[in-house]
Amino acid sequence: MNAHALARVEESNVKAIAESLIPLLSSRAFETEKDRKVPAENIKLLHESGLLGVFRAKKWGGSELSMRAHVDAVSTIARGCGATAWVLGVYHAHDYIIGHMNERVQEEIYSTSDINAVAAVIGPRGKAVRQADGSYVLNGFWPFASGNAAARWLLLGAEVFDEAGNKLDEGDLAVPTGDAEQIDDWHVAGLQGTGSNSVKCTNVAVPAHRFVSLPAILENQTPVFASHDAPAIYRCQGGPALGMFIATSALGGARRALEEFRKLVPGKKVMYTSHISHEWTALQIELGEAAAMIHQAELVFYRCADDVDEYARRGEKMPMEMRGRIRMDITVVPRLCRDAVQKLLTIGGAAGLSLKSPIQLNFRNLQATSMHGFLLHNAGAEIYGRVLLGVDPGTGVI
Repeated sequence: MNAHALARVEESNVKAIAESLIPLLSSRAFETEKDRKVPAENIKLLHESGLLGVFRAKKWGGSELSMRAHVDAVSTIARGCGATAWVLGVYHAHDYIIGHMNERVQEEIYSTSDINAVAAVIGPRGKAVRQADGSYVLNGFWPFASGNAAARWLLLGAEVFDEAGNKLDEGDLAVPTGDAEQIDDWHVAGLQGTGSNSVKCTNVAVPAHRFVSLPAILENQTPVFASHDAPAIYRCQGGPALGMFIATSALGGARRALEEFRKLVPGKKVMYTSHISHEWTALQIELGEAAAMIHQAELVFYRCADDVDEYARRGEKMPMEMRGRIRMDITVVPRLCRDAVQKLLTIGGAAGLSLKSPIQLNFRNLQATSMHGFLLHNAGAEIYGRVLLGVDPGTGVI
């Protein structure tokens, strides 16, 4: 088996394929939480089903689909296992970044492993010093490297300096996992099954062709954006795309909690009252509001996906106001999903606290999602407000 053994999927059947995996993924969700990483069997399922390659070019065995297909795949997988969906989402993000890299490193990554899952910490947390021959020496510590247990390669973000200490750029460097130390430190209250252990590099030599500039991706300045032959998926606007990749699993986590709640409620007595749950007005109101919030989140997110896809197909840069709106929307969606599930968890009573309850598991995962630096609601609101006022957004990641 090699990278080209990935099954090809069509836009129209992504959701159905993902739905077929829900029962098996669901049966392993608590095992995934306990083991603090996505089981190898789940990664294999994603590979063999073709969902791993949704955002990968056809020449590397992928299906080269769209942001909408990504949302279909990841949000549906999250109805089975939120941690697996999170990891699938970031793997899609990393395929997107690799698509902007030198073709030589693309071939190195996609031809060296049976299952080509690439982990990353995209933000420039490390330091790379560019040598006279164009290569780099990389040092740093990167927390939150989701899914790195299954990866053979890492993309590690770093500020780039010359040997005199002058800052030149910032971006991502491709490093074989064997060149990095993986640290078993992922002990957390949410998304524990994502295996987001830290990684560390000490004086790692990285060839010149394994670097890509992050500002160049974000501002449509890599060669991909000028190429008429490049897959449209790689011409997605960088900021909106990268934000969407990490927010998508929230939709399925909330939908799963809603499904579980509707199974549990009928006939259940509300303790210390005369109410039966499904006949209780207070519960009906909370359920209706929660379901509406999840539906709103889905509508907003698919609108974002369609906007990203449209500009990618046209090969055009998205207007700054649209980029600002999506930067806000990617914080609104997980917040809506989290708040909806919190309603269900609270009104459902103390039984929902059981560690066997998918509702509490998905609530904790959604809380963790909402705390990701890219998805902080106040930051998104500030950035969008600045854009609407016509002032500098205060970030290049937009």
